[in-house]
Amino acid sequence: MFLVQLIPGAISEILASVTDTGSLTVADRYGLMAAVLDDSLPEEDRHSLNRLLRSAIKGKVKIVSELSAIC
Repeated sequence: MFLVQLIPGAISEILASVTDTGSLTVADRYGLMAAVLDDSLPEEDRHSLNRLLRSAIKGKVKIVSELSAIC
């Protein structure tokens, strides 16, 4: 079994990046996966995570195959 840990402050960084670029990169998606698997995620981060996922589902955020937004 693999251990997945979220880097502190990652959700707010992902949210800022997605707000700036309008897209979710591969690195962002791995961060979101780690957040979903984190049972101790603070409530504020959980709300931000849910907002990001809803935006992606509704098509307001593009899913891109780039590794990161910094290329």
